[in-house]
Amino acid sequence: MAEVDLQRILKLLPHRYPFLMIDKVRELEPKKRIVAIKNVSNNEPQFQGHFPGRPIMPGVLILEGFAQAAVILMLAADPGAPENQVYYYLGIDNARFKKPVLPGDQLELEVLFDRAMRGIGKFNCTARVAGEVVAEASIMCTIQPAGK
Repeated sequence: MAEVDLQRILKLLPHRYPFLMIDKVRELEPKKRIVAIKNVSNNEPQFQGHFPGRPIMPGVLILEGFAQAAVILMLAADPGAPENQVYYYLGIDNARFKKPVLPGDQLELEVLFDRAMRGIGKFNCTARVAGEVVAEASIMCTIQPAGK
């Protein structure tokens, strides 16, 4: 099980702050399983409006973290992976949000590869804070060269 540092993450994902949802990869079994970390900080821009006086990480950003982790899962094992690829969400099924994620939390994103068919990957995802499940979803996405 390998770790992936921030420099490799930045090469694999086109996202940058404030939309980069992966700070590091703790565990990686290429094309099988990934555990990625997002350190949730009070100074992130979404907390100004979601919600004033009671900041909660928007669920859609947790879902975005799942997708970013899925891309790293599929590309990190390939040292020659093109850096000009973009992923697209194709579907989100059975998304459930069980507890709020707050500033100061360390969000653990576990993504398991389920299957691929005709360029579409399906992944089963679980988010945890301090070992407790806070969100789950099944997602589908595809990776395409940039500009298509």
